[in-house]
Amino acid sequence: MVDEKAIEAAQKQYGDLLRKQLERVERLKGEPDWVDYSKLDRLIIGVCGGDGIGPYICGSARRVLEFMLADEIGAGKVEVRDIGGLTIERRAEVLKAIPDDTMAELKKCHVILKGPTTTPKKGDGWPNIESANVAMRKELDLFANVRPVSVPELGINWRFFRENTEGSYAVGSDGIDVTSDLAVDYCIATTQGTERILRAGFEYARKSGANYVSVITKANIIKTTDGKFLTIAERVSKDYPEVRWDDWFIDIATAKLLDPARRSAFRVFVLPNLYGDIITDEAAQIQGGVGTAGSANIGKRYAMFEAIHGSAPRMVDEGRAKYADPCSMIKAVAMMLDHIGEARKARKLDMALDVCVQFERGLVMTGRDTGATGEEFAEYVIETVKRPDLESAWRGYVEAASGKSR
Repeated sequence: MVDEKAIEAAQKQYGDLLRKQLERVERLKGEPDWVDYSKLDRLIIGVCGGDGIGPYICGSARRVLEFMLADEIGAGKVEVRDIGGLTIERRAEVLKAIPDDTMAELKKCHVILKGPTTTPKKGDGWPNIESANVAMRKELDLFANVRPVSVPELGINWRFFRENTEGSYAVGSDGIDVTSDLAVDYCIATTQGTERILRAGFEYARKSGANYVSVITKANIIKTTDGKFLTIAERVSKDYPEVRWDDWFIDIATAKLLDPARRSAFRVFVLPNLYGDIITDEAAQIQGGVGTAGSANIGKRYAMFEAIHGSAPRMVDEGRAKYADPCSMIKAVAMMLDHIGEARKARKLDMALDVCVQFERGLVMTGRDTGATGEEFAEYVIETVKRPDLESAWRGYVEAASGKSR
């Protein structure tokens, strides 16, 4: 027998959800222009350690950040500011993904360096609070999750533009248990949200010279929301005639990242939220593991930079946190430098990371006392940045690796 009362309750909850999303659409229609960092008297960088291994790897990355921006910090043009309150204990205490006072402090910053945070899952003893990442992305409207992956010896130079505020994650805490036998979640796609992530990807492809975009959906099955994503891609592409583009279904695209005959041809990917979350972890593993990959979360007013992996509480429990690999967070620092207009410093840090991680490997991170600590690795990167022969050494390594890959 159908439970009519359960249906009525679900319909009311669904109606409330739709009203909130339509209100969001109206806000998107009036969103502001991009912030010009060059016109700021002082750039404020907030640093949130997070929890688990977060404070350890974020601390190492902060050391590199402050070295790279030492002149600007000394001149008062840049301020690096600590922001607390993102531990799982504090968030559980106030039953919020991000405490109100923490969010208020975040909004006083221009860009944020954020360590991993724990997201509760069913059965782990923590309250069912939303992911801090998802909450920050929504509250600060960080709509573009940008993740680069580079493996020179395999000819891989990818950049992923993952939509960050919609899709299956947009209302992840607002699903409905209609009855004890039926649960329903939702996937959100708006014209405004979809168009801006696609334009971000196409703009990058044009400006960087990559000139090739792959749009990833499952529009043959998820016909409404993914179909909308693909339809808007077709329209947006007309404004970028110099950029070649194609579309792939997420399942075959995931497989093709492992295909040596195809993967080196990819350049820029644009894709909805859930697919982007999954495929960028696969891409990072090809690069050397999720510990090697940084992530940028970009909006027109704010930007947040982080690792792509989680807080690894097991490493803390086993006393191994100081051996956690900070490479992902240092990569996030490089992305931050590029975003705030320090492209030369960003490139130098990227080259140093390549030399340290992929070529010379003067220190090895194992996650245990058999390898270096995060602090030692950060110092290794800094010393590599200081090398006067860094660029020539990097070019030599890349040319040699490219020759081996042919």
